[in-house]
Amino acid sequence: MIKIQEPSRPWEIVYMDWVTGLPPGGDRSYNAYLVIVDRFSKTPIFVPCHKDDTAMDTALLIWYRVVSWTGILTNISSDRDTKLA
Repeated sequence: MIKIQEPSRPWEIVYMDWVTGLPPGGDRSYNAYLVIVDRFSKTPIFVPCHKDDTAMDTALLIWYRVVSWTGILTNISSDRDTKLA
């Protein structure tokens, strides 16, 4: 088993996953959330999205909704979601 490195500052290492199966909501009919959690502080960010968003859509969400607020992330961990394959 590979040991996951410990972060030395907030927003250096994050986990991300999706919450899906939600009823459509908002003016863009979002039906999922991209959840990003800082490993250092355990602070979450919830980004509304669509369950069929592509890897590029996800990258843009992270860039515009997370990195613009937290700064560049060193490591992003996720489960093996097929949209990132």
